[in-house]
Amino acid sequence: MATREIIEIDEDRCDGCGACAGGCHEGALRVIDGKARLVGESLCDGLGACIGECPRGAIKVTRREAEAYDEARVMDGLSRLGPKVISAHLEHLRDHGQDAYVREALAYMEAHGIEAPESGCRPGAGGCPGSASKRFTPLRAPAKPASSSAAAPSALTHWPIQLHLINPRAPQFAGTELLVAADCTAFSLGAFHAELLAGKSLVIACPKLDTGRDIYVEKLAALLEAANSATVAIMEVPCCSGLLKLVLEAREASTRKPAVEAITVGVEGGILARRSL
Repeated sequence: MATREIIEIDEDRCDGCGACAGGCHEGALRVIDGKARLVGESLCDGLGACIGECPRGAIKVTRREAEAYDEARVMDGLSRLGPKVISAHLEHLRDHGQDAYVREALAYMEAHGIEAPESGCRPGAGGCPGSASKRFTPLRAPAKPASSSAAAPSALTHWPIQLHLINPRAPQFAGTELLVAADCTAFSLGAFHAELLAGKSLVIACPKLDTGRDIYVEKLAALLEAANSATVAIMEVPCCSGLLKLVLEAREASTRKPAVEAITVGVEGGILARRSL
């Protein structure tokens, strides 16, 4: 066995809803005796597609000794489920840049006389909604400023902003309105500085790609101890909801329970929803 990334399930949080099993393309998860179970280490690719499906925040990606991921074994199971399932699996791998696994899957299909679905051989035809490629017209084309001095001012008041890098006890976070933003929100929302950041202290993170979930919870709990309130800005894609779950978990761990507002940003721009938690 080698050390690699693989999912871990918190049984105390899991309520057995089965949403994660639907988000696992490899069939590594099943609900057994009312709890989600990892039925085979070699079936889990460690990419965490199931995390965004869990409404309880019961799944995380951890790094430990585990059986190597076995694409051939995965294909043994998926080949019986039909071309649509195989296509979704191939797109899932491509969306996460796992070209080696894609080649293994295609080699398996060739060896077993299974025709490769066309949609499974090109990026962007399906798979993880957060990684699926799409193009769209901006909601409002920004006017080009006459000079650099006419550009919109930044509302950022401190540095660093990445959650792994910040000191939660730094003075800029004391008694403030905290903004916890998913990395992509500032690029999707053209008025991010004016509508979300102004008057707030910012930290950013990616719930899908960043490592160190336990460190994030500890830092967020310390930030919430110092903040007057918190706003969490996430993208509309399912995997991004993990950031909100981390903040709510951190609030449970903190002695203070500041108000939290959740804001959902659309991938094509604009704020889709606001709710208080």
